[in-house]
Amino acid sequence: MRVFTIERFLKSFPINLVALILLGLPLCAWASGGEEEGEHKKFNPAELIMHHVGDAHEWHFATWGEGKEAVHITLPLPVILYTDHGFDVFMSSEFHHAKMVEHEHNGKKHHFQELKRGENTYLRSHEDKITLAGHGGTLYDFSITKNVASLFLSVTIMLLVFFSVAKGYKKNQGKAPSGIQSFFEPIILFVRDDIAKPSIGAKHEKYLPYLLTVFFFIWFNNLLGLFPGGANLTGNIAVTLSLAVMTFLITNLSGNRNYWGHIFSPPGVPAALLPIIVPIEIIGIFTKPFALTVRLFANITAGHIIILSLLSLIFIFQSAIVGVVSAAFSVALTFLELLVAILQAFIFTLLSAMYIGAAVEEHHHDHEEEHAHH
Repeated sequence: MRVFTIERFLKSFPINLVALILLGLPLCAWASGGEEEGEHKKFNPAELIMHHVGDAHEWHFATWGEGKEAVHITLPLPVILYTDHGFDVFMSSEFHHAKMVEHEHNGKKHHFQELKRGENTYLRSHEDKITLAGHGGTLYDFSITKNVASLFLSVTIMLLVFFSVAKGYKKNQGKAPSGIQSFFEPIILFVRDDIAKPSIGAKHEKYLPYLLTVFFFIWFNNLLGLFPGGANLTGNIAVTLSLAVMTFLITNLSGNRNYWGHIFSPPGVPAALLPIIVPIEIIGIFTKPFALTVRLFANITAGHIIILSLLSLIFIFQSAIVGVVSAAFSVALTFLELLVAILQAFIFTLLSAMYIGAAVEEHHHDHEEEHAHH
């Protein structure tokens, strides 16, 4: 049973990851937004925080120095745009060589970087949004943003890790696990025995590969977001929404007659109350993925904001005492975030399993009534 469970997960793992990517990429593009690097000015903590938690068309890791002499360690990313003239692909570094222009929008003046390419003139705002100069025209942004690049990175790491685990099972067949296999096996069995089995029951094997994929996907990306310069992938509401939508689809497509009967004809409810109860039950179908989306997004983003806010106090007060205290609290909260990283993965996976379990649970009412008569 143990080997079957893990092997089944490892075989379906790449397929589940591809599904997550295909659903997450368009949502990431929709939600992309970040901060562009500007000239040296007074320290702005809000700008620093939003630069980290937001998305961007480039991956900025660090800055050395100040003012015009500052050296920015940045990885330019491909900008993929579709306009009326077709696809236009270039690197985000081209915007650094573009000239600054001023446009008025909604009665306010805004500064943009203006980049001319062929028949198109692009404007990149301070919020890292790209638009076409002038009015009208079609523009769709399919760029590889920082969050999308982080998504590819995490998927690559996970594939390398779990292909290595699968190789370990083939090598140590019938023997005690060793190496990286011995680290991940207890976690996989924990998800099976303490999350999937109690929540779903006899049919848990069917949904276990998805639950394991979601658990490790969230955990790995939570950890990657804690690295210096890391992307806030699981703190992006588009990503958490894509995960919640997958749980929503699996839950409702797996729902049996008992599940839908409790929604459209709740047992024990008087007919006069059905017009009130049924709409509430239908709304409940959609509040579950909403809760999954907001819970993961809010917890991860809040952790990053609190740590960055504490670090910002060092530059605001410019005091040695404040610096020592802020640094100490930041380190303590970072260690706490390591716990939150796996805790949020556990909670999302547990709730997903509970929703799926409620959808596939068999009706036992008649059996209970028969047992009561005896």
